[in-house]
Amino acid sequence: MKTPLTTWYLEMLSPSDLRPKRAELPNLTVQQAAIPSPEFSRFLYTSVGGHWNWCDRLPWTYDQWLAHLNRPELETWVAYLSGTPAGYCELISQPDRSVKIEYFGLLPQFIGQGVGGHLLTCGIERAWAIGAERVWLHTCSLDSQHAYKNYEARGFSRYKTEETTVDLPATSPGPWPQAAAPQPPVASVT
Repeated sequence: MKTPLTTWYLEMLSPSDLRPKRAELPNLTVQQAAIPSPEFSRFLYTSVGGHWNWCDRLPWTYDQWLAHLNRPELETWVAYLSGTPAGYCELISQPDRSVKIEYFGLLPQFIGQGVGGHLLTCGIERAWAIGAERVWLHTCSLDSQHAYKNYEARGFSRYKTEETTVDLPATSPGPWPQAAAPQPPVASVT
């Protein structure tokens, strides 16, 4: 199905641009997944992105996942709430001394509890700590309606917008076929 797609590119140019948010959840922790685990990374990717049509990595083999995770420029940070993975942030250091937030998101049951602002704050702080001169990402109209607002609230500024059309299946793949979570609303940003 042909679907219009808007992609927004956002950046932060100084650590002082960060407007941090901390969740007042006593059992919330953010920790680096320091041991490459294709199984765990694929779980995060499908659990967070399945309802948002994240499909690029679905055909990857175990070896492709392992090669991706073994890169020294990649860090994966995971939010846990009471021991349960709640979301993740994948950071990739770029040759131009920027750090890209490659993937970021929450499992559906954790959206709207403040976990996203907290995790994004931790991810941005880590990007600056590893020597970024610029932190950037892109998001799109297929993402959660909360995503763009979270990025903007943390201090990111839009520097580019692209309009395209993509071919999508009638329904998103979900974390597995017939997953119980409802189809998410489409984001809108003006």
